[in-house]
Amino acid sequence: MKNVLHGRCTGCGKTHAAVPALYTCPACGGIIDIEYDYDYIKSGIAREPFAARTEFSMWRYREFLPVEEGSPRPRLRVGASPLYSAEALGKAIGLPRLYLKDDGLNPTSSLKDRASALAVVKAKEGGFSRIACSSTGNAASSLAGNCAAEGMETVIFVPRRAPQGKVAQLSIFGALVISVDGNYEDTYRLSAEAIEKWGWYNRNAAINPYLVEGKKTVALEIGEQLGFRSPDWVSISVGDGCSIAGVWKGFSDLSRAGLLDRMPRLLGVQASGCCPISTAFTTGEPVARAAENTFADSIAVGVPRNPGKALHAMRASNGAAVSVSDGEIMEAMRLMGRFAGVFAEPAAAASLAGLKKAAAEGIISPGASAVCIVTGNGLKDVQSGIAAAGEGVLALPPDMKELERALAGRCIC
Repeated sequence: MKNVLHGRCTGCGKTHAAVPALYTCPACGGIIDIEYDYDYIKSGIAREPFAARTEFSMWRYREFLPVEEGSPRPRLRVGASPLYSAEALGKAIGLPRLYLKDDGLNPTSSLKDRASALAVVKAKEGGFSRIACSSTGNAASSLAGNCAAEGMETVIFVPRRAPQGKVAQLSIFGALVISVDGNYEDTYRLSAEAIEKWGWYNRNAAINPYLVEGKKTVALEIGEQLGFRSPDWVSISVGDGCSIAGVWKGFSDLSRAGLLDRMPRLLGVQASGCCPISTAFTTGEPVARAAENTFADSIAVGVPRNPGKALHAMRASNGAAVSVSDGEIMEAMRLMGRFAGVFAEPAAAASLAGLKKAAAEGIISPGASAVCIVTGNGLKDVQSGIAAAGEGVLALPPDMKELERALAGRCIC
């Protein structure tokens, strides 16, 4: 990989060869970050500018990805999700210059496809045929779908609370699903023990440094879609901390390659019923174990595995962290649907709820431009969508008089 220098431990600083099965630091167990040769990256972009490229997927940004030149691309098209101008929605939350990055339109309907697509490539480079992970739902379904398309086997560990829509995806993709009678921490621990025992490729994003590299492509796309003029703020929901770390890495890559005018500020959003990272950011105290009391299952991570990179992303960008209630998340689901036509699952809508709260509290000024990353589609968790929508269905017999009575007093003209 001519574009990659090495993996560097964020703890002790030691460097290691960027081999496919590089997870945590062999010396101290710290989290690894992949470092690049930006002069080499600049030369590649100079030879073939983005505007001249016809590949519309995450692989459009191949110079920024840690894969071997000859490695075949996965079959599913991941990335190239739309960035919508959402002025009406923005006005409703007090930020008229709002954009929605709808990553719910990826193959398995979440941003996690970006990480799983890269995991598949790295696993193949390392000669693995089976990949495993623990997940509250989206990482699992994205891995199962991307592996199914490549003829690879998956073993998925999910907590019992995982929404049935996501479990259904796992089953239809042919994954071996282990439903763990416990919380996410219990699920993660069991998956780690099994992966070590049987030698499967580890897709757990918190310790596999290549997964952040896949997630960062959402930021690379936002940069290009905005003409490499950075928004003032980018908001994303936070669970383990890997996605916001990826967003920071993507914008940092663009800046170090000389493509971005400035760095955006990052807003990390957690549910108030499970907010260990946002609490640590606000208080300055170490990250502590938290309860998992939220219906936003994708960010219900009481013991985050990658809090360091998440906190760094918010602090280095002069950003902020907020926590929002389940009620505020439900309101954001309704607002996004009714003012922008985008159906977001609870964790994805949390990013909008966070923007609304940050604007109301004066953290973000009304004239600021902001991108809200929608990390997953609402069809992943239909029951939560129904609960958020509230009463909206009129059940009637096929009788015109009954219809007239039901519509009396409503403006339908």
